[in-house]
Amino acid sequence: MHVLSLRRRDRHGARTVRPPTGPRRRRGRRASALGLAVALLSSGLALGALAAPAQAAARVENPYAGATPYVNPDWSAKASAEPGGDAVADQPTFVWLDRIAAIEGTSEARGLRGHLDTALAQGADLVQLVIYDLPGRDCSALASNGELGPTEIGRYQSEYIDPIADILGDSKYASLRIVTVIEPDSLPNLVTNAGGTEGSTEACATMKANGNYEKGVGYALASLGDIPNVYNYVDAAHHGWLGWDSNLVPAAQEFKKAATANGATVDDVHGFIVNTANYSALEEPHFKVTDTVNGTTVRQSKWVDWNQYVDEKTYAQGLRSVLVAQGFDSGIGMLVDTSRNGWGGAQRPSGPGPTTSVDAYVEGGRVDRRIHAGNWCNQSGAGLGERPSAAPASGIDAYVWAKPPGESDGSSKAIDNDEGKGFDRMCDPTYTGNGRNGHNMSGALADAPLAGHWFSAQFRQLLANSYPPAGDGGENPGEPGDTRAPSVPTGLTVSGTTADSVSLTWSASTDDTGVAGYDVYRNGVKAGGTSTTSYTDTGLAASTSYRYTVRARDAAGNVSAASSAAPATTQASGPGGPSGLKAQYKNNDSAPKDSQIKPGLRLVNGGTSAADLSKVTVRYWFTKEAGATAFSTSCDYAQLGCSTVKSSVTALSSARTGADHYAQVSFSSGSLAAGADSGDIQLRLNKTDWSNFDESDDWSHGTGTSYADMPRITVYVNGSLVFGTEP
Repeated sequence: MHVLSLRRRDRHGARTVRPPTGPRRRRGRRASALGLAVALLSSGLALGALAAPAQAAARVENPYAGATPYVNPDWSAKASAEPGGDAVADQPTFVWLDRIAAIEGTSEARGLRGHLDTALAQGADLVQLVIYDLPGRDCSALASNGELGPTEIGRYQSEYIDPIADILGDSKYASLRIVTVIEPDSLPNLVTNAGGTEGSTEACATMKANGNYEKGVGYALASLGDIPNVYNYVDAAHHGWLGWDSNLVPAAQEFKKAATANGATVDDVHGFIVNTANYSALEEPHFKVTDTVNGTTVRQSKWVDWNQYVDEKTYAQGLRSVLVAQGFDSGIGMLVDTSRNGWGGAQRPSGPGPTTSVDAYVEGGRVDRRIHAGNWCNQSGAGLGERPSAAPASGIDAYVWAKPPGESDGSSKAIDNDEGKGFDRMCDPTYTGNGRNGHNMSGALADAPLAGHWFSAQFRQLLANSYPPAGDGGENPGEPGDTRAPSVPTGLTVSGTTADSVSLTWSASTDDTGVAGYDVYRNGVKAGGTSTTSYTDTGLAASTSYRYTVRARDAAGNVSAASSAAPATTQASGPGGPSGLKAQYKNNDSAPKDSQIKPGLRLVNGGTSAADLSKVTVRYWFTKEAGATAFSTSCDYAQLGCSTVKSSVTALSSARTGADHYAQVSFSSGSLAAGADSGDIQLRLNKTDWSNFDESDDWSHGTGTSYADMPRITVYVNGSLVFGTEP
């Protein structure tokens, strides 16, 4: 949300629990027994199907996978009313419960039940909420101060969390996956702003001393974690706050402390979110933290300032590893708020800066155009970022719009209000800064309203500077050069389905400079892109309904409005055998550049009938690199028995992305019952000269050390693809 905290070396009650209905269940991603894991995986194959309101949704690894997210009509109407706003008004955003009154609703916005009821009416099965009303809230930023005083932990529990838990626990909403972001900024403030450094505040020291942030977060995690269809994500600030060596591990330790406070356990945490309501770039494409200029590392540049991360994607992935090392489940996933970190428009660099000095190199190439990475309030020049999407990168559950674009970060001058929100000079465009932003100008927009209120000028700027660009079917304010989007694709038709795929065709769009390609959306989330007028969406669940739309884009990045929707339902059984087979994978080799590849495989039958294993093959796709062209393969262990497992390596006639060979696994005999899995299969392959591989860019390679679905490992029945995506 806000503050960049300087590195430490140079700057910086009793819980009332509702009576349980049975033994406290394990809420983590790992099941407590293999049978439970198989049952959940089997249920998870129908993620896209809409359940009856009273039917409980099966707990899944990634709540965003295959989901239809709720679009908040309150936000959507405001976005649509702005010029060009229709281009993004259908995006799912989080609902902020930032005061007790927001639970019941106000004259300007519906309450929690209203949102949940509207989600059901929309046919959505995923709702996103921000839980944000701790006592002494946001001790380092006055703009987002809250209504509860530092000691009012009792009110927080009984008047805020308990009513939310009661509503979310209503069986009427059991079919919804409910994602919660728990208390932005709270725990990071305890790490960096409560210890007497230049960026510290007395209010943060008070909250660290009384422990009410940790007690409140723990109570929220435990209370909401008791609800089977709630997925808790804890806020983890951003790389420009916690990315330094001196902050990263202490932050993970603080998160662990809060996650085991006041009745909570680490199993109440499904994952973490970074960049909430902030502006840090998702990726810096023109420089890496490992780059050097004339012998000086990028870490020594003024902008990076010895941070070990330069963007949110690498920070999220790096922090995830640190969190697992602290005792969080190895299956935790990360979210990244990309609502306002696109940084497009005319000021976006197209390449690296000059190599005359490390500062020139970074300053000229960085896409994050803030004056200082510590600036957090209504930033001038910002743009919309990546649209919400599921599983966009390793270890990341989704890119999300946690902060609804167009909602102010804070007022640019003092405004009387009854919401407990103060005036923070970091929202004043004339402010010359403080220790947290290196005493630089604030970079804030003028004439901003209270935090959370609609800020039309900000929304228009975000839309104009969107990256990827947001087309509106006409003139897109602020974009240079070609600003006209292609025509809307027409005639979207489902041309075929299998148990795990849907094939689509449509009529070509037109554009004044030419159509560059098309983006295909499944249930409102981008599934892929193509340069032709047809597309096959693979890796789907059997007997499941989906909804597709298509948008056209041109070379300038202008994007059309969405086509009319085409519904599709996958078949109940795949060609040549039963549906529901899928591959799971874990990495049994922590050294990606040694002489062996050691995949762990598990075959899962989530279908309704037994699978004849003699008809099943599995392919692991990889690149050979230099060295011998002959291979040896081995089965080190198989629960089915290595005598039934056959393996071989085949060279592709032409190289593909991430693969020029595949290792094929087949079975001499056996049957896999519905709802069962094959158990562990530990494989190994090497070149006959034992030369090294480089697995880091291999199509099927992953870094997870516990079994999880792997769509880049393909499964076939009688030679027909039934799971996964080939390179």
